[in-house]
Amino acid sequence: MSEAVLTLVYRRDCLLCDEMLAELRTLGQSEKLPPIELRDVDEDPVLQRRYGLQVPVLMLAGAVVCRHRLDVAELRRLLRQV
Repeated sequence: MSEAVLTLVYRRDCLLCDEMLAELRTLGQSEKLPPIELRDVDEDPVLQRRYGLQVPVLMLAGAVVCRHRLDVAELRRLLRQV
């Protein structure tokens, strides 16, 4: 089975997006995280329709983990299940 991937749906020049990415990278220094894939909401029409202004969105294996702010407890809970 392939390793799960964390996908961060973000927008350029978005403070909340930058904060979530920084928090993920910091967390990744102390815990093993799946690879992080960045997807720009403005470069993908499907993501634009689905999330619009509701970024950042963090997904694990395609399922939403959290929006706007990193929910570390929820991320850890979901990572235990993969």
